[in-house]
Amino acid sequence: MKEFDHVGMTITEKQPGERFVEKTRVWVTDPHLHPFRVEWLRYEPDSTVCEFMQTHSHVAYHVDSIEKESQGLEVLIAPFASVAGHVVGFFKTSDDVIVELMEY
Repeated sequence: MKEFDHVGMTITEKQPGERFVEKTRVWVTDPHLHPFRVEWLRYEPDSTVCEFMQTHSHVAYHVDSIEKESQGLEVLIAPFASVAGHVVGFFKTSDDVIVELMEY
């Protein structure tokens, strides 16, 4: 099962309520506080996130199993525990769409 959660977009200006993700060195906002479920991402200069991810938006889904839903996708960031307490992983589809899969 896949359920839409949010769209992630890069921004360069500080945003109210940003949280820092140490693993990826990026500041993120809570997409559930945005009326259109947008998550703003602001990357630190030393972020470990690849340039492709820093320059492209992503779409995020809740899934029952990251392992199952990521079959056949290219791993961009292997699953890890997020600042919100769930597991997330980032993948690229064969047509270059970045997908965040979130498992609770």
